[in-house]
Amino acid sequence: MDRVARLHAAVQRDGPTCIWCGRTFTDQVLPSTEHVVPRVKGGPSWLENEVAACRRCNADRGHTAPVEWLEECQRRGWQPDEQRLTRVLTALAAAIAERGGQRRARPYLDAQLRRLRRRGGDDRRVASGG
Repeated sequence: MDRVARLHAAVQRDGPTCIWCGRTFTDQVLPSTEHVVPRVKGGPSWLENEVAACRRCNADRGHTAPVEWLEECQRRGWQPDEQRLTRVLTALAAAIAERGGQRRARPYLDAQLRRLRRRGGDDRRVASGG
């Protein structure tokens, strides 16, 4: 699956809103592929590691850790989708367990799932990935 197809699949899976600010995608607010675990941290270009984010949020986030960026979005008064983030990180952990590899991404991913648990996330969903 190429990048455009993964972006389309992420929007179909998660809905037409930015994971970080909650804005609805329009002709002026375009979606872009956002790697939840950044590529520089070993995150794969798999659908399980990708969500749709508006271009502003994707550019502003850079390589910031997902839970740290979630907290920053909340400080800015935006409406980040913590449940979607938890779901995507948990699905990525399951995909890595099934497919193997991703040595660099595993400890980073585990740390992000632990942070979500400490924030009071749904332990039943997060427990399978952490």
